[in-house]
Formats: sequence, C-alpha cells, structure tokens
Amino acid sequence: MKTVKYVPYLFLLPAVALLAIFKLYPILLGLKDSLFAPGFIAGKATFVGLDNYTYLFTDGVFWNSVYVTLFFNVIINPLQIALAFLLAMMLNAKLKGINLFRSLNFIPITVSLPIACVLWSIMLNPEQGVVNSLLVSVGLPQQLFLASKDQALWVIMAIATWKGVGYWAIFLLAGLQEVPGSLYEAADIDGAGKWQKFKNVTFPMMKRPLTFVMVADTVVNFLLFAPMYILTKGGPEKSTNVLMNESFTNAFVYSDPGRASAIVILLLILILLIIAVQFRLLRSKA
Repeated sequence: MKTVKYVPYLFLLPAVALLAIFKLYPILLGLKDSLFAPGFIAGKATFVGLDNYTYLFTDGVFWNSVYVTLFFNVIINPLQIALAFLLAMMLNAKLKGINLFRSLNFIPITVSLPIACVLWSIMLNPEQGVVNSLLVSVGLPQQLFLASKDQALWVIMAIATWKGVGYWAIFLLAGLQEVPGSLYEAADIDGAGKWQKFKNVTFPMMKRPLTFVMVADTVVNFLLFAPMYILTKGGPEKSTNVLMNESFTNAFVYSDPGRASAIVILLLILILLIIAVQFRLLRSKA
C-alpha cells in the first residue's frame, strides 16, 4: 500500500528532472558566474563576490536599461492582453467566414521572430521602405522609425504586438469556448444586455486563462531580446537597450560573463517580484 502512494511521484520524476537540468541548473550556474570577473590569465576567472552587483547599482547605463525594460513592459503587456482578448472574442463569434479569419490569425505566429524583424526592418527603412512610400503617397512626412531614439522603442512594441497578439488570443479563445452556454441563456432570461453578460459572465469565467496569459506574456516580454538586437542593437542612443540586450553586450562585446550573469539574475528577481504582485492583485479581487 505504501508503494502505491509513491507511484504518482515516479511519473512526475522525469518532468522534475528535466526542469532541474534545463531550468534550475542554468540559474544556479548563472548565480555562480555572477560572483566572478575575468582574470588576467585568459580562461581564468577571479572571484569578486558581490562586486558585479555593486558596480551595476552605480552604473548609469544599467539603470537606463532598467528604465527602458520597465517602460517597455508597462506599455506592451496591457496592450497585448487587451488586444488578444478582443481578438479572441472576434475569433469566437459565429459569423460567416470565421474559419478564414482564424486561419489569417496564424500568419504572424508562423513567421519566426528573426525573420519577422528582418522583414519589418526592410519595410520601415527610412529611405526605401514601403511604409514611408505609403505615407508620402497620402501626403504625410517620412518617418525615421527605427533610426529615431523617440520612435524606435514604440516601433519594436508594435512589431512585438503584431507577432504576439494572435498567439495569446489562441489561449483566450480556448477559455471562451469553455464558458458554458447555459450561463448566457440564464443571463438572457434575466434580461441582461451585452455589456452585462460580458461583465457578469464572460470576464469572471475567463479569470484563469487571463491569469495564465498575463503571467506568460510578462515573462516573454521581459526576456524579449531578438528585435532589439536585430533591429537597433540597443540604440539609437540606448533608447531600446533593455536588460537582456545589456546582458548580451556585457557578455559578448565587453567579454564580461560575470557582469552579464549578474544582470540576468537581477532581471530574474525583477520578473519574480512582478509576477508575485500580479498573483496578489488577482487573489485580492477573487
């Protein structure tokens, strides 16, 4: 009888082992590396304790990357979730041609992020891009887009949103389709309008899918790196230099893996704190 009690844990063991190898071990390795700095002898690191963290807290470039990362996420996370919810409701509508609309929704998802970035960089070229050609054709001035420190981050937000909204909408669509039809029928009997049905039926029933999407979207956007590296290299004037890009720069440009690891550890702590706040807020509204 005692043996049977432990059988479920044996089935969980492979998953736990994979998490430990591919998730926990890299975090511990990064934590260890953050305590070292490149030594005078090639290939030999010197133990420096918390010096990497002390340096970062006094580094203006690091604090700028923190600001850019937070600003980027404060804007893009609510925007993506709101648009994904709206798109999911449109995809859930029983209309003629809805299957074609659902298929079109998959197009941005099927394009890999690096390829999407290259395509958008061509279209947004300040001199020869098709977007500026369209603006000029309707009498609007040309824009610098990714070459402008005031526009670059907003353009990357737009590209990331174009790429990600359809993906998150799939999860929300699955949640919408799980809402029992009987609840809407009961609301109709009570004379509820569309807004009342959304407020009292749809939204409360979508709390779990929305929580998943919110947390997953937060993690993805905090770790977003490819658009900044491919499109702007963190510029112009560090305007798109998020923490992931700053970590990459320290590791592969300045050859300082210790400082790069320290940035990643601090970013991980920041993500965990924000997710904890999100769960706390959602629990308080239950």
